[in-house]
Amino acid sequence: MSRSSLRSIGHVLAVILGSCALIIGIGSAVAAWRDAPATTVTVDPIASRESWQKFPSGAGDGGHIAGDAARVGKVEVTLDPSPEELARREAERKAAEEARKAEEARRAEEARKAEEARKAEEEEARLAAEREAAAETESRSATRDAGDPRATARAMLADYGWGDDQWSCLDSLWERESNWDPYAENPSSGAYGIPQALPGSKMATAGDDWQTNPVTQITWGLGYIQERYGTPCGAWSHSESVGWY
Repeated sequence: MSRSSLRSIGHVLAVILGSCALIIGIGSAVAAWRDAPATTVTVDPIASRESWQKFPSGAGDGGHIAGDAARVGKVEVTLDPSPEELARREAERKAAEEARKAEEARRAEEARKAEEARKAEEEEARLAAEREAAAETESRSATRDAGDPRATARAMLADYGWGDDQWSCLDSLWERESNWDPYAENPSSGAYGIPQALPGSKMATAGDDWQTNPVTQITWGLGYIQERYGTPCGAWSHSESVGWY
């Protein structure tokens, strides 16, 4: 092989090796740029537009700016929001705040109305109970005023906490004692009135008209039974056992 041929081969190898080195260098530079930490730059849109307009693309100091950017690495540009954007965000914030306040006011109003409704229901229930009690009292008074001692006594059982199951015992007891006669008087003992109080003047604790008023006599008699025997059936049981109560 001639010397000139060897020189040609060497020249070709040098070119190939140089190209490989260039490719490797470019790849390393790209990798380094890709892995470099990002630098955030906040730019005023108006000022930056005026600044960049001074440098023609690819000429003069523009090349230096590009070179500086390359040395910095990756550049992330964050633009300050425009006045219009700021105004829009503020409007959205105010609208959200007003909506929140309106919702709170709505819930408070609903709670207030619910509380008023609850109180109104309670008041209506209280008034209804009072009306019912008044009607019951009126009914008892009407029964007492009717003049029938038995009906009066039966209506008064509830005043002492007794049910209607005690009525038959009371009816039997005072039927035996006085036949429900408010003027009945035992000639031997002096017992007097429907309950045959002994002496009859005891009934004055229930009213001064104890000698003539069946209601006064019944009131005293029921109080006596409650204190002494607990119930009319208790008094009747004692009377059945010993003949008196």
